[in-house]
Amino acid sequence: MRITGGNAARRILKVPKGLAVRPTPDLVKQAVFNSLGNRVAGARVLELFAGTGALSLECLSRGAASAVCVEKSARHADVLRHNCAVAGFSPGVLQVRVQDVFTAVGQLAETGEVFDLVLADPPYGEKNLGRRSTSLAQQALDDARLPQLLAPGGLLVLGHTKRDTLMIPEFWHEVRKLKHGDSIMLFLTPAAG
Repeated sequence: MRITGGNAARRILKVPKGLAVRPTPDLVKQAVFNSLGNRVAGARVLELFAGTGALSLECLSRGAASAVCVEKSARHADVLRHNCAVAGFSPGVLQVRVQDVFTAVGQLAETGEVFDLVLADPPYGEKNLGRRSTSLAQQALDDARLPQLLAPGGLLVLGHTKRDTLMIPEFWHEVRKLKHGDSIMLFLTPAAG
């Protein structure tokens, strides 16, 4: 796995051994960042379910101002910090929060934090034909505090597997959907209320 664009392009990122992390594939990352275009430059980024930090590091490489990564596993957070150092970013541009994503979302909402981009590519859920999804992607979509974390004009990019059919709550507006292999990346903005 590597950074695909920007000033740290082609830097190889470390991935923890085992199946606990499923990094966003490079081709999917490239498609997402091609779609985001100039939106990344100067952006304040929040990455949920950060794992290796690949999406945040990609943003920083492409000119994002700062990134906050939320990762529950301390071991994965250590890998994320290592990847940040290897990519050559100063420690001040990346903050790592080792905690549950939903706890972090609540805390960030309470303190009035806002981001231009929220990126989330959580572990995939199960196939859910004929029933509502219980996946982490669906739980993130259902969290009414998440839209509060987006600055005006902000965007949520949420990854899930095509076998996990998500229901988009009324407080989100789907802007775009990218499909690549088994991966789907949804681009969402808070619905006008």
